[in-house]
Amino acid sequence: MDKLKRVYIKTFGCQMNERDSEIIYSLMIRKGYVPAQSYEDADIIIFNTCAVRKHAEDRVWGKLSELKRLKVKESSKCPANKAGLAQDMPDRDIIIGLAGCMGKAYGKDVFKRLEHVDFVCGPSNIYDIPALVEKVSSGKRHICSVSKESRPLDREKGLKGSAESLYLYRENNVSSFVNISYGCNNFCSYCIVPYVRGREVSRPRGCVIEEIKYLVDRGIKEVTLLGQNVNSYKSSGRALLGGKNDFVKLLQSVNRISGLERIRFMTSHPKDANLELFKAIAGLDKVCQHLHLPLQSGSDRILKLMNRGYSSKHYQKLVDDMRKIAPECAITTDIIVGFPSETEEDFGHTRDIMDRIGFDGAFIFKYSPRPFAESFKMQDDVSEDAKRRRNQDLLNLQARKMRENIVGFIGNVESVLGLSPAKRPPDSLACAQDYYIKARTMKNYQIVCKADKSLIGKIFDVKITGVQDNTLVGNIV
Repeated sequence: MDKLKRVYIKTFGCQMNERDSEIIYSLMIRKGYVPAQSYEDADIIIFNTCAVRKHAEDRVWGKLSELKRLKVKESSKCPANKAGLAQDMPDRDIIIGLAGCMGKAYGKDVFKRLEHVDFVCGPSNIYDIPALVEKVSSGKRHICSVSKESRPLDREKGLKGSAESLYLYRENNVSSFVNISYGCNNFCSYCIVPYVRGREVSRPRGCVIEEIKYLVDRGIKEVTLLGQNVNSYKSSGRALLGGKNDFVKLLQSVNRISGLERIRFMTSHPKDANLELFKAIAGLDKVCQHLHLPLQSGSDRILKLMNRGYSSKHYQKLVDDMRKIAPECAITTDIIVGFPSETEEDFGHTRDIMDRIGFDGAFIFKYSPRPFAESFKMQDDVSEDAKRRRNQDLLNLQARKMRENIVGFIGNVESVLGLSPAKRPPDSLACAQDYYIKARTMKNYQIVCKADKSLIGKIFDVKITGVQDNTLVGNIV
């Protein structure tokens, strides 16, 4: 390569996509590319996309359409249009790719909608991206790589040779994502993940441990273990039906890694969460006091239609057991409103259980039909007005519950991990010449405090003095 070329990746969606973008950056760096700071600064632009919700897709289509301006140039040699402006001509110096779940879902149809996109790649084919870029650079266009049904784990074994290229780039120097599995076997009726990310495959435990040790040696203090359902992790590889899950054993192994300070994980599926997991959260000193446990609906009828595999009573018992075993643990959740045939009574059950539990945080979404998912065959019969009203009702309820929870921290002394410089100081502490950092508690609450930047990456104690915009404010003690 004659000169260093710049690559910019725009990430949409979940933590899985964030980690995939780090892998793509790493693969490109190995080939001699460097990360760019913006679209305008890039020679290669890749959108790593999410297809879980229509809103996320719409954002991608819109942003990609805007990028056409970077692929064209005005020239006096170009024929003029009616406005007297030069017509668009492709500028082959700019390469645009669409990767991730939308790539797998739409394949070659992307080119019909957006002719200026050069290549499409599914989440299981991301290792092909450097080669796809080289093909486009040599003059080929509209290349589609979506054939693989699951992630080839042989590319992620060990840290030598080509596998080491997966670790050249990390977004954060203190906290890092670590994949423990890919894909999903649950087939919740509203969800597209098994169709775009494939069936569940777990990484061998030794590979996960080796990666974390590698990260710790390079300064990482906190890891978040990622899986569509961490509870079904199998250290032997594929999560076969009937096999015993090894996630707690993995947590125990990671907890023994010297130099690692904190362990987080997501997501836990309620049908597989159990007392063994709760005891690990309570008993392993590095495992954070936070459990993300998606409820989705409080109506047993809707849960059955969603193919979730548990009842609202079972979910409530999990929360009760968790709070008995680990009373300090924060619990967060996901909720969908407006699922096909959801009545006001169904919605009322969801509202009641949210009110009763009092989650520390909740992601609340309006249902949208997803191609491939089983619910796509169902009539989307809940009006948009009803979806918006129910969504706003739960957002208001959750805001009140979260406020009640968070103000309870005032006066407490919390152990926090310094993560990064704060973008802006809280109003109660603001002073132009002071330095502020963002930190996180064991319960996953964000906190901003005045501190020396040397505390980034360190564990220290903060006394909570107030709350601003659901962020804790405090002073070092």
